[in-house]
Amino acid sequence: MTAITSAAPYLSLLEEHDPDLKVYALRSLNNVVDQLWAEIANNIAEIEQLYEDEHFANRHLAALVASKVYYNLGDYDSSVKYSLLAGKEFNVDENTEYSQTIVSKCINQYISLSRAKFSDDKVAIDPQLTSIFETMVHKCVVQGEHKLALGIALESYRQDIVTSIIDTLARESSSEETVSSLIGYILTCCTTVSYNIDFRTRILNSLILTLVSFNNPDYTIITKIIVQLNDFKLVHKIFKDLMGSHEKALIAFQIAFDLVSVASQELLTKTAEIIDSDPALDKSNKNVVKLRKILSGVPTCDLDITFLSDNNNTDISILNTSKKVLDGRNSIFHSAVTFQNAFMHAGTTDDSFFRSNLEWLGKANNWSKFSATAALGVIHKGNLSQGRTVLQPYLPGSTPSPYTNGGSLFGLGFIYAGHGAEVIEYLRKIVVDNSNSADNKNTDIILHGACLGLGVAAMALGDEAIYEELKTILYTDSAISGEAAAFGMGLVMLGSGNEAAIHDMLAYAQETQHETIIRGLSIGIALLCYGKETTAEPVIEKLIEHQDSILRYGGCFTLALAYCGTADNNAIRRLLHIAVSDSSDNVRRAAVMALGFILLRDYTTVPKIVELLSESYNPHVRYGTAMALGISCAGRGLQAAIDVLEPLTKDATDFVRQGATIAKSMILIQQNEKTYPKVKEFREQLVKTVSNKHEDSLAKFGAALAEGILDAGGRNVTIQLEHAQTNTLNMKAIVGLTLFSQFWYWFPLTHFLSLSFSPTAIIGVTEDLKVPKFKINCHTKPEVFSYPPKSEAQVEKQPDKIATAVLSTTARAKARAAKKDKAKKDAKDEDKMDVDEKKEKVEEEKEKKVEPEATESTTETQPESFYVKEPYQFENMTRVVPAQLKYVTFSKNERFVPVRKFKGMGGIVVLQDLSPNEPIDRIKTVREKSNTEAPVPEPFTIDPEIDKELFEESE
Repeated sequence: MTAITSAAPYLSLLEEHDPDLKVYALRSLNNVVDQLWAEIANNIAEIEQLYEDEHFANRHLAALVASKVYYNLGDYDSSVKYSLLAGKEFNVDENTEYSQTIVSKCINQYISLSRAKFSDDKVAIDPQLTSIFETMVHKCVVQGEHKLALGIALESYRQDIVTSIIDTLARESSSEETVSSLIGYILTCCTTVSYNIDFRTRILNSLILTLVSFNNPDYTIITKIIVQLNDFKLVHKIFKDLMGSHEKALIAFQIAFDLVSVASQELLTKTAEIIDSDPALDKSNKNVVKLRKILSGVPTCDLDITFLSDNNNTDISILNTSKKVLDGRNSIFHSAVTFQNAFMHAGTTDDSFFRSNLEWLGKANNWSKFSATAALGVIHKGNLSQGRTVLQPYLPGSTPSPYTNGGSLFGLGFIYAGHGAEVIEYLRKIVVDNSNSADNKNTDIILHGACLGLGVAAMALGDEAIYEELKTILYTDSAISGEAAAFGMGLVMLGSGNEAAIHDMLAYAQETQHETIIRGLSIGIALLCYGKETTAEPVIEKLIEHQDSILRYGGCFTLALAYCGTADNNAIRRLLHIAVSDSSDNVRRAAVMALGFILLRDYTTVPKIVELLSESYNPHVRYGTAMALGISCAGRGLQAAIDVLEPLTKDATDFVRQGATIAKSMILIQQNEKTYPKVKEFREQLVKTVSNKHEDSLAKFGAALAEGILDAGGRNVTIQLEHAQTNTLNMKAIVGLTLFSQFWYWFPLTHFLSLSFSPTAIIGVTEDLKVPKFKINCHTKPEVFSYPPKSEAQVEKQPDKIATAVLSTTARAKARAAKKDKAKKDAKDEDKMDVDEKKEKVEEEKEKKVEPEATESTTETQPESFYVKEPYQFENMTRVVPAQLKYVTFSKNERFVPVRKFKGMGGIVVLQDLSPNEPIDRIKTVREKSNTEAPVPEPFTIDPEIDKELFEESE
């Protein structure tokens, strides 16, 4: 059969009057269109006219031919248009390049229109487009590609399809584990992709109903959904269901501990209130009492500070060296040592450095004194039982210094951060009582600390009464207290998206003349918009387009926190545009830093994105690049990030070196020479920078901070912006880094970094909330994740003595005597030297054998190299770094086993006691040690025989 080389015969038939000839021509053209499309394109108008003729029976075939011609011409929009008009003539199952391309284009078009229709019902969608979309989704389901079908349905905001797929699988023979896995996939999509918040809420609500209906629900996924929805009524319902049996009550305790670690203070408070007011729950029931206690946060804080206190591995010589080489009379250096000490002892309750250096502490003046007092709050963070007692000597009424008073109130907020029930009223009273005298300088300083402390203690509480009290301070228009009030307002209403609050704050920011207040309000607005994504767009647009550079600065942080962790392409594009085009250096710096927040889940891409920016001529952009890497890769030990930072640590500009050094320490926190071989070199470089008299003060300040961050919390904490337990964002840590980054303008805000510190431990607790002693397995060698060695105490080199004059005759006499002594000694030690040489050779061979292990590659590049079949064991409540968790297992033969399947997650693990009648050897917590009340006596019975003998003796 000869190949057809021209479409002319068929095209000429299109002009015939007989419809059958036209149909024949179209069928023939449809078969050769991919080869002869260029020739057919000359007659495309005639083909289109055939479709438009409603009396022509095969008009859909004409549309198909037109679609294929436009496809080959590269006009995909017209091709899609005519493929939809082709109706059933367009075969979506046809395995051709044309069909696959057009189906793909149709799906993209449908997704775009369906998303628009979700917000606006007036948007019309072609039924044929809907049919193609639904056909392809059904095809995926039939072929078992459930994740692909669910992903497309989520992209198009088709909740009905998502629910239908999950319900169908749940009804059929599919196992609950399979369905739970798919629900976990949907949850991951909802938390990592930027969807409409209303759609996300509807999807998650429908999923949790499905999960709860299972015989064995996956409570890990349920906890993740609860945190995303922030729905206290849902939490109450789940707890109520679990309180029915003893075994399920243990699961409720585990969920409660997880929520305390990851949920907002508002969720915890409202859940506790609804449990207290529910008549169906017996308040005298032991399990309900324990659940209520866990939700208060007291046990979690007690366990964390016990772990940090008992395992404190602080290298005090680093602090002593810094104190010695940095002049305490210079406020920046005094503050540097203060922050370094606060970070290194954060949460450990060890304030011995301050107490043993009272003379040095006395050199603090003004705001240095404020920071030094607040540092006590960071050190005792979580010490809820003794927090007020520790700071009592420094609180208002105990000492006349306003800086000490203000610092102590700020510190009080850190002690009760996120669990402020005990101190909120006290701090509110100070704010209210002093609101009419804010123009007094001393009162202003106290209010500064009180507003910041109140903001931290009531963080994410959403209490409008507290917000109004802080707003009163703001309206006094004092630069000092007004700035703190603005930060406090943002912290209290964190993530609420309250439109009235945003309007008030933005309006006042445009009225006041104080730059500090404008900046505080712009960051406060960013905190309110945390996690709000598209809902925050109106305020984001106002801020980033504003003529005031400080408000544009706040707009960058608002964009960062609204889309935090979503890796939203549009947000990234806007920030990159601002970073290279804004007229203000501060705004450009903020825009680059903001990239770190948006990409913190997709952190491996950050080094590539900011690499060119790290070579910018503008030092502010370079600083922003360093901090973006530090924020996104914190605690990750990512080599690619370190490679970008390395040149910046040697930058010509002092503050760029400062930022690069701080960022590098955030990335390398809890790394040792096994997991990151160059960490020792970095530590040595920090010591040299701090000790170098010729180094710029800003760079020395950054190096001191970096030393504190590397060894934070007694070397037992890390910076995690995403919770390992629930894969949800760590709101407290993100807020801490946001406010820490404002230390550029105000040093006392440096303390906010402590909110980002997460203890790295596995803490097993029994149903009675006691900590038993037992062993846990780890399939690595003990030294792989061990503490880095402490630095050797540096011996100060003594000045050389002036040489004494020696006569030549005396020198010759001494030389002769020494020569005779040497000859005798050589004769005696000849045999000994032979033995020593043999020993040295043996030791050298041993060292050669050990050498390969010492240069083992990092966990990032080759994690399997650390695995060993025979595990070593460590005690409960021992440091376990995040990279180590994948090697940790609980022994099946142990008395204590987790109530929930252990999936390599740290934190507090509720245990089931398999031998409840046997006595427990346990670890006492800090709260138990400080409890001076006499313990309640154990139940006992009296033996009548012994009793009788006692009475006889007494007579």
